[in-house]
Amino acid sequence: MTLFDHLKTHTKRVEAFLDAELSTQNLSVPLGAPDRLVNAVRHGALNGGKRLRPFLVQLAADLVGETEGDLVCVGAAVEYVHCYSLVHDDLPDMDDDDLRRGQPTVHVAYDPATAILAGDSLLTHAFGLLADERAHPDAKVRTQLITELVNGAGVGGMAGGQMRDLEGERQGYDPDTISLIHAMKTGALIRASARMGAIMANASDDQLAKLTKFAEAAGRIYQLSDDILDATKSSEELGKTAGKDAAQGKSTLIASHGLDHAKQVLGTELQTALGLLEEFDARADLMRDLVTHFAQREA
Repeated sequence: MTLFDHLKTHTKRVEAFLDAELSTQNLSVPLGAPDRLVNAVRHGALNGGKRLRPFLVQLAADLVGETEGDLVCVGAAVEYVHCYSLVHDDLPDMDDDDLRRGQPTVHVAYDPATAILAGDSLLTHAFGLLADERAHPDAKVRTQLITELVNGAGVGGMAGGQMRDLEGERQGYDPDTISLIHAMKTGALIRASARMGAIMANASDDQLAKLTKFAEAAGRIYQLSDDILDATKSSEELGKTAGKDAAQGKSTLIASHGLDHAKQVLGTELQTALGLLEEFDARADLMRDLVTHFAQREA
């Protein structure tokens, strides 16, 4: 099976989980969930999506060993946070996007207030999934998973990266600061995904450290690739608004050093990431294919 065969199979499992979890019945605890909010939540979470972060949770665990918990449940928690971030990033006061995954963004399909509540709901229920015994039978492990996701999504991670990104629209950033934005805005949640999978499989300190460095490189690769796609592809090809980085004056490596330099840095980062997987031998083949896909993806 190829990487995409494995990803397709895993995505189906994640999609089925999300569809079941984000039902009116499931969300109506302790009282009845409003239909409009449920529909907005589902619009933000179920309309397509590559589900790469849940897949990374699975691959990291498989790389280390067996786990007692439910990796799809844990991966879905990360996906909830990712989807919430997209719903909020698209809002008029943030990136003001009308298109996401080839569909109208949540604030366009509904309204900004409903989109805010939909994002809030996804973020909240993410931690409900990790607190559930389905995630892992050991409460100590569940607490570790919650802490990892907090670190990935919070002020020192994704949310802080988005703040730095917004600040960069008003002031230029040097390459080191741009790299920090990448590490926070995109890399922190990718880092959390790999660490959560490794923790589920009871990774040693050395294994966790190496997978952490790998995931940090993978996060930089993903964001650099995203910036390159934004500058070189159309909205139709991407399924989201293209060219917005330049239009909004965002601080990117492309803006400061040009497209060719960004591509060179991307290639260097890919070699770094692949080197960090050498000791895992053939067990890491799918992980190698995944990070290579991050660098070479077309959408």
